[in-house]
Parts: sequence; C-alpha cells; structure tokens
Amino acid sequence: RMFHDDELEESEKFYVGQPRVLLLIYALYNTLVARSEMVCYFVIILNHMISASMITLVLPILIFLWAMLSVPRPSKRFWMTAIVYTEVAIVIKYFFQFGFFPWNKHVDYTKDKPYHPPNIIGIEKKEGYVHYDLVQLLALFFHRSILKCHGLWDEDEKGDSSSNKEDTDDELSLTGGRRDSSASLKSVNLAASVESIHVHFPEQQTAIRRKSSSSTSQLSHRSSFSSHRSKRGSTSTRNSSQKGSSVLSIKQKSRKELLMEKFREQMIKAKAFTIKKTLQVYVPIRQFFYNLIHPDYSAVTDVYVLMFLADTVDFIIIVFGFWAFGKHSAAADITSSLSEDQVPEAFLVMVLIQFGTMVVDRALYLKKTVMGKVIFQVILVFGIHFWMFFILPGVTERKFSQNTVAQLWYFVKCVYFGLSAYQIRCGYPTRVLGNFLTKSYNYVNLFLFQGFRLVPFLTELRAVMDWVWTDTTLSLSSWICVEDIYAHIFILKCWRESEKRYPQPRGQKKKKVVKYGMGGMIIVLLICIVWFPLLFMSLIKSVAGITNKPLDVSITITLGGYQPIFTMSAQQSQLKDLNQTGFNTLLGSYRGNTAALQFLEGYGKEDITLADLEGNSNSLWTISPPSRKKMIQGLLDFSSEFTVVLSWTIQRYKNMKYLLFLFFSRTLREVYPYYIKAPSDSLAKPIKQLLKDCKWKNITVSLVKNVSDEGVREWWVLNQLEKTFKTSGESLELIIFSDKVSPPSLGFLAGYGIMGLYASVVLVIGKFVREFFSGISHSIMFEELPNVDRILKLCTDIFLVRETGELELEEDLYAKLIFLYRSPETMIKWTREK
Repeated sequence: RMFHDDELEESEKFYVGQPRVLLLIYALYNTLVARSEMVCYFVIILNHMISASMITLVLPILIFLWAMLSVPRPSKRFWMTAIVYTEVAIVIKYFFQFGFFPWNKHVDYTKDKPYHPPNIIGIEKKEGYVHYDLVQLLALFFHRSILKCHGLWDEDEKGDSSSNKEDTDDELSLTGGRRDSSASLKSVNLAASVESIHVHFPEQQTAIRRKSSSSTSQLSHRSSFSSHRSKRGSTSTRNSSQKGSSVLSIKQKSRKELLMEKFREQMIKAKAFTIKKTLQVYVPIRQFFYNLIHPDYSAVTDVYVLMFLADTVDFIIIVFGFWAFGKHSAAADITSSLSEDQVPEAFLVMVLIQFGTMVVDRALYLKKTVMGKVIFQVILVFGIHFWMFFILPGVTERKFSQNTVAQLWYFVKCVYFGLSAYQIRCGYPTRVLGNFLTKSYNYVNLFLFQGFRLVPFLTELRAVMDWVWTDTTLSLSSWICVEDIYAHIFILKCWRESEKRYPQPRGQKKKKVVKYGMGGMIIVLLICIVWFPLLFMSLIKSVAGITNKPLDVSITITLGGYQPIFTMSAQQSQLKDLNQTGFNTLLGSYRGNTAALQFLEGYGKEDITLADLEGNSNSLWTISPPSRKKMIQGLLDFSSEFTVVLSWTIQRYKNMKYLLFLFFSRTLREVYPYYIKAPSDSLAKPIKQLLKDCKWKNITVSLVKNVSDEGVREWWVLNQLEKTFKTSGESLELIIFSDKVSPPSLGFLAGYGIMGLYASVVLVIGKFVREFFSGISHSIMFEELPNVDRILKLCTDIFLVRETGELELEEDLYAKLIFLYRSPETMIKWTREK
C-alpha cells in the first residue's frame, strides 16, 4: 500500500481497543472542540439570562448582529472584543462589591427591586457575582486556543495581506516590499481637512477585483492627497516668508481677532476629528452590511421550518405561561381566565406580537429579500431585549432572573435569532416549492400533513399569505384550487407508495389483524361516541366526583305566617361525618326495604352527614300581644285549619332551600322529614324511600318562659321523637345525603347535562362521521387514481415556473390542470400505470 503508516495503524488500534466509556469521553471532547463557537454563544446567553443587566446585555446583541452574521466565521476582532469586555466587566463588578458604596448598605431591601439602578447596571453586591463571567471567560479562552491550534486565529490578517500583495505587485516593487507599503497606507491622515475625506463603496464584483480596486483607489487617493498637501505646504511657506518681510508695514491684528481665528481653527480641527471618528465607525459597519446583503457567493439554505417551530414553541410558552408576563405571579391557566370572559392584557399583547412576527417572517421568506430580513433582525433583536430586560420587569414587578417562564421564552427566542442569522448569512433559497411536509411520501409525512390541515384557519391563512406575497397571475380562487389539488394528489401519492411497499396479492382475503385492528377500533370508537354522555355523566360523579359536604344546616318553623317560633343552625362540630358503624346501622334498619336499599347504594359513608340541632331556639320569641292573641284564637278554633311552615336551608357551595307547607288541626305530627337529599342543583328534597310507610317524624313543641328582673323572656323548644343516633336530650337530628359534584376541570362539560351533550357533541360528531361514510360515489373519479405522478409533476411545474417568473407559462399549465379535471377520459389516460 502506497500510504501505509505503521504508527498511524497502531494508534488507531490503540484507540479502538479503549473502553466504551473512555471512547464516549473522547467523542464528547471532540464534539466540544468542533462546536466551541456555539459553546461560547451558549455561555454568554446563559450568563445574560441569569445576570440580566446592562453589562451583560452588550455581548448577546453583538452575537446576533455581528458574530453570527460574519462570513465564514467571526473575526479575530470580535473574539478579542468579547474577551476584553468580559475582563473589564469582571473588574468593574469586583470594584463595586466594596461595602462603602451607599447602595451596598441595604442589599436585602433592594435586591428584588427590578428598577434599582445597581440592579439594572449589574453592579449590585451579591454572592457569586462573577461565577458565570469566569465561566464565560474560560469558554472564550478555550475557543481562542482551538482557533490558534488550527491556524485560524490570524487568518483574517494573513488573508488581507496576501491579497494586497498579489493585487498590487507594481506598487509594492516601487516602495520596497509589502511592509513598507502597508506602513505608507496607514500614514494617510484623514483629519487634515474635511474635503480630503472620501469613502469608496465598490460595486458587486468578485472578491479579488473588489480588493484590488479598493487598494488601487487608496494608493491613488494617497498620492493625490500628498500632492495636495505638498502644494498647500509650499503655499503656506511662501505666505509666511512674505509676511515676515512685510511685518513692519502691516498693522498687527488685535487680540480678539487672534482668539477668534484660533477658535475657528480649533473648530475646524474638531469637526474634522469628529467626522474622521464617525466614519471610522460608520464605514466598516456599512461595508459589513453591504457585503452581507450583496455577497460574492451564497450557500443557499432554507431554515424557515426551524424558525417557524421556534416561534411555535414560544407561542405555546406564552399560552400556558401567560401569567409570567403579567403583574401577578399566580399560577393560573388561560382556560380559567377565558371561561370568565376575561382576556388578560399581558397575554393579548404577547400573543399579538408573537403572531405578528410570524406573519412578517413568512412575508420576508416568500419575498426572499435579505435586506428586509436584516432590518427585521436588527429591529427584533433590539426590541426583544428592550422589552424583556427593561419593560417586562416593571410590568411583572420582579426581576427577569426571577421569572423562569420569561427566561425559557427568551432562550427559545435566542435560538430563533441564531437560525435567522444563519438564514441571512447563507441567503434565501431561489425556489420555494410546496409545503415542507410534502418532500417525501410516507406515513409520517402523510399524518403530519393531514394534522397540519386540521388546524383551524392555518391552511387558509397560509394559502392567502402565499398568494399575497408571491408573484403570480392566478386569482385567489385559482390559487386555492391549485393548493387543494396539490394537497389531494400528495395524499393519494402517499397511499399509492404505501401500497407499493406493502402490496396485497390479488384474490387473497384481508388478514384478521387488519380487520380486527382497524375495524374493531372504529367499532369501539363509534360505540363510545354514541354512549359518551351517559358514560360521562355516570363516571364523572361516581369515579371522579368530589364530595360536597354541608357547611351549614338551618331549620325554621313558622305558625300561620306569624313570627317564627323556632330557628336553629348546625355548624362545624354539630355537623358530624357518619362512621362505618353508624352507616352499617343505617343499612341494617332498612333491611328488606328494596327501594331504600337501592337508594343507599348510590352513597357511601363519606356522603352522609349527621346534623345535630339543639332543641332550644337560638332566638327569643318576640311577638306583639295582638298577634299573640290572634294566633291563640286561631289555634283554639277546631273548625278551621292552621298552617305550619317548616323550612330548612342546607348551605354547601350553593344555597339549597326547600319550603314545606303542612295543614294540621292541633298537633305537630308527621312534619319533620329527617332525611334530606342535597343534590348538585339548588333544590334540597326529602327522601321518601327511607321513610317507614312514607310517614315523617313527629316533634314536640313547647313554650318556655323565663321571668326575671329584666322582664319575661320566651322561646320555643322542639324535641324529635324516635331518634336514630341520639336518645336523650331535647334536640333534632337531620341526616343529609350529599350528591357528588364534578371536578372543576370537567365542569364545563358536565354543565351541559346528558341532553346537552347529546345535542352538542354526539350529533355534531355524527354529522362528520356520516359525511365520511356517505357521498363516496361522487368522488370515485378523483379518489381512485392508480398513478398520480403525472398530475403531481404538473402541480410542481406550476410552482417552478412561478418561481422562475414565467407567468404566461403558469397560466397555460393551470389551464391544462383545470382541463384535466374537467375531462374524465384525459384523467384516465394520465393516471394509467406506466
């Protein structure tokens, strides 16, 4: 073998024989070395996310507007700027850590204030103030060492000097070498006069010609400038000699005139110096962006899909973490706010800004304008950083470093900035053909494309935007027609490719795996849709239901519309949960009663509450003597009926009241319900299934008088007969059965009820399913196409001639496509198997 080397072969065998862990470490290190530039970017952005100050803000902006836009890689000047700036930042932070500064005396009070000047600048006193700066400096030095090892650190200077040497051989031979020539070029004094400053912007040429012309123009300018200066010097010398000879004959100028003349000279010098410094900054920046917009060559690439995905991730972060962009930091979700018909301002602003940037980015991508993309990048970089680090902390009243959601949103936006800079550096593609999901024909692209089309308004919005920002002769309806045909043909192409990959032999029945897999799943799905409301309403309370126990139980008894004779409430300790023993006792008392047992099956012991009501009324009976006399006469009149109104109130999260009107002669028999059902609606009802012979309980009523020095006091005392859980004392027992309620997350569905779910869910889904199973006969000629390659190529040709500017040919191909769909015979010829 010609290039065989024993040492290299032994070295390769040695590395291959190493343990896998060590090989993994080698691979990770090589990856780190190969991506050391991205590591520096990541550390700089991470440092800024954690520090969030003006000191650390400079480098991220320089990354997105200088480093990532440099071709082919960032220059040595950028890396030296980053290294020196980091070192200076470390020194400044260290200097301001001393305690004698006034803002360092109340650190605990001012550390969380976002608009405190030291916090904004980044010179506040804190623990670990330079940890990330040191890591950043270490990463920069590591990248610098990698560039030096590969000979790329001084590449720019060597390239410039070598190109100057090749392009200006004649000039260098006259001056005695490249070093003397470069020295003479540097000796040009731009501050000599305002008129001598000239800026040359070369036209779009090749790199060699551009450098040659610029160096030649500089040499010619230097020679003309030197001659002009020599002439001016000789003239000034001659004038000075003449002045010296006639100094006695001319009257000497006044002191004021001399001062004004010197002031004018200084103003001219200052103006020239200002223009010189301004041009030294302005000219390289303009030349940098000029070369970026008008490159000598471009490696065309397309990363719009990745930029769109980054914007989509940011959109999702805004939707699910919108509270982080508002004033209050409560971890609420957007569904709860929208359910209350409230649109948070922070959520609205962020969504509109994010959506607007996505639309503008799509427009620039379709127009393929690099200049617009550069302007948009500059505006977006400055705008986002100003919003995130100066406006948002004031809105949220907390520092950016304490806002995790905002940090995540900013990091994803930085990924977008990097992709956008890469797109600017490489240039837009010359042709944009179809959707990025239609590049290959398989199941993954098929399902992703159909999912993309299912997103509401996304397909329509994309079609309209493409028509607005693309040069075409088609109308909007024709454009949408072409897009729909292309989407339909692409789906058919994916199915035909799958049939080729997994062919079905003729005359062979379908396998049971396919039939029971696909057919069984559809059957189960249809059954679930039909019985969904019943299953949902049954399971949501029995399985996922939440026990809603009473908070307050009150009973009021009124005789014939007069002043209530009894008022009592049971709260807190008087509302007792039924234990297992009491529950078993309750079940045992209804053994043999089928209706009662069937009712009790729907409740557990946690759903039953025992209310122990005190027999003595908690209010005095304050009735006027005339009303008292009239009530006694009504009770003594046996020929008429007297009304007793017994009302109870069970307070859970809703008030549940029930009024009972009973007519009796003279006794309170069968007036007390004892068992109360508290359903999920607003009406509490007595439970008749648990009453023996459908008879309610009896209660005794007595009036108690208390005579004292303060006067006569009266109140009523009630006592329940035949108690279940309490045998002594004057009191009332009330057993409440509380229905479970749906959890808050599913309350919006449970609120419709069974009939509402059938009307709003099942019937709507049934309509779509019916459309899928019916009307197939009308689309056979467009669905059952054996070979769609020719039609697909025709659609692609329409896209291609549109991108190349052949608009007349676009009209002809569109007319051909429409004729093809109007002519079934031609469609049959075009879609035959080859």
